[in-house]
Formats: sequence, C-alpha cells, structure tokens
Amino acid sequence: MPKMKSHSGARKRFKKTGSGKVKRKKAGRRHILTKKSPKTKRQLRKDTTVDETQEKRIKQMINS
Repeated sequence: MPKMKSHSGARKRFKKTGSGKVKRKKAGRRHILTKKSPKTKRQLRKDTTVDETQEKRIKQMINS
C-alpha cells in the first residue's frame, strides 16, 4: 500500500502541539483592519486551538 499523502493546504495552516491538540491562526486579520479596534487586532495575533469536533478530521489531513 502506498504512503498516505497529507493535505498540503492543511499542513501549511495547522500545527500539532506537544499535548496533541491542533493549533490554528485566528480569522479576520487580512484586511479591513481600520474599523477594528486595537484590542481586537491584538487578540487576533494569538494562535488558538481547533475545536474538538474538527480535530480528528484535521489530524487525518496533516497525517499525525
């Protein structure tokens, strides 16, 4: 059986943490930033974890 290929788009967007959770960036930081408050933009800088309901699917995509 050949090797499983990972989803290259998902591999670029997600990282696995030491505890086995999946890290992702927050949405809404690309453009139209003038109307967003500094507090909102600051909070969007931080990474967050993928929701538990999606975690299994993403782990399969990134092959880990």
